[in-house]
Amino acid sequence: MSETTTFAVRGMSCANCVRHVEHALRAVPGVAAVAVDLPAGTARVTHAADANIAAMLAAIDDAGYEGVVHDPAVR
Repeated sequence: MSETTTFAVRGMSCANCVRHVEHALRAVPGVAAVAVDLPAGTARVTHAADANIAAMLAAIDDAGYEGVVHDPAVR
């Protein structure tokens, strides 16, 4: 069974940034699909239910960006 988690990604400014974040997240075990939205500053990740969210956040950070689990109620 898969789940979807959306991350707010700070520090992206161009299409190359999007590619870096996508590549980093796809390398995390259990990640099935990644969709990064540059204007919104988010990354939507479809992953296995037992995938490690902390590893996804670390991948974003290691790629040079700041990632947090997105809460749509917070603006």
